[in-house]
Amino acid sequence: MSIFCKPISSKKRFLSFRKLNEIYSFSIFEKASSIPALDWEHVLHNKTLFLDVPYLTLLEQCTHVKLNFRYILVYYKTKPCGIIYIQIANFNLDLFSNQIDTLKFNKLNIFKKIIGSNKNDDHLMLITCGNNILSGDYGFLFDEKINQKLASELLLKIMDVISKEEKLTGTISATLIKDFVKPLEPKKLFESKNYFEFLVEPRLIIQIQSNIKTLDDYVASFSKKYRKRAKAVLNLFLDLESRILNAEEVKKYEIELYDLYSQVFDRAKFKLLKLPQNYFSDLKAIYPETFFVKAFFYNKQLVAFVSSFLMPMASIEAHYIGFDYELNTKLDLYQNILYSLINDAIINKCTSVNLGRSAAEIKSTVGAIPENLYCYIKPQNTISKLFLNPFIDLLRPSPWIPRNPFK
Repeated sequence: MSIFCKPISSKKRFLSFRKLNEIYSFSIFEKASSIPALDWEHVLHNKTLFLDVPYLTLLEQCTHVKLNFRYILVYYKTKPCGIIYIQIANFNLDLFSNQIDTLKFNKLNIFKKIIGSNKNDDHLMLITCGNNILSGDYGFLFDEKINQKLASELLLKIMDVISKEEKLTGTISATLIKDFVKPLEPKKLFESKNYFEFLVEPRLIIQIQSNIKTLDDYVASFSKKYRKRAKAVLNLFLDLESRILNAEEVKKYEIELYDLYSQVFDRAKFKLLKLPQNYFSDLKAIYPETFFVKAFFYNKQLVAFVSSFLMPMASIEAHYIGFDYELNTKLDLYQNILYSLINDAIINKCTSVNLGRSAAEIKSTVGAIPENLYCYIKPQNTISKLFLNPFIDLLRPSPWIPRNPFK
């Protein structure tokens, strides 16, 4: 199939139905509010709320870096057949300054000089097909009639057009396609377009067997050593009061929730996008029946929370958490959050819990199993090739020891 679309400049790039070939075309939109909702939903068809227009609209308020968005509709003749979601982040290399001494790569000294000499400028424009605040393949969807080879061809051509038209003039620039449970195919196509495949931190999944009816049942399936540890953690939970917040309460505690979230964010290894303060209250307003915020109180003080989505196919997806680090050692807040998610899944008769990535070893001690996530990155210029290794090093999983708590 011949795909011959060329990049164009100025406002012409936002014209509708730009041709990819004789039968496929695409349209680009800068704002979620500009998306033809019926065409977008025709492809999305409620497959995931993380590509839902109201959710994408909320993400436009994210802070911490300069951020732009591109929403692409792909058409077969005049019928929508694909959607692509792109985040364009401009950020300073200071974002990595705290990690430099831990990075082991051949061009470290050159990298330090780049940071030291241009601290006030934007150095990296990262174009991401997907969502930088979520783990998962939330970057594109195509109609089931389009096979993977054709979908990959269409995606890569459009990514190439977007990259050229966004004028990646930063000192270091790259395009990223992120978070797939299975490698994208055909592999040779991605290699021919200079995309490098690598693994990031896995997401951790809890599988709940049909015979598990209570959290006690779940813990009882542990070996003696892990069962003893779990009970010790859960005993600390007796000092906490927990409850699901309604929409009014999420708004009431908005500042406290954001402070607890910020404590976790500030300690993160890779801090790209920071949520807006109103994120949790707005999400609750948009998805009152599927988005939940559970708060944990100690001596009537809000000390931790966990947000989650009740997903289709009987699954709970952990979203963002926050907790008081000073009290974490005393109350083991983090592990109690994990057990609380498992308990909620059991109560809601779910078969799995997606705990997301990070803290893999701790999550494995409560029964989570790692699921690999594949990403693809393409450097856009000579200096970005120097930057490729340290950037990937930040995203790659840290060494950890998987634990098996079950009998």
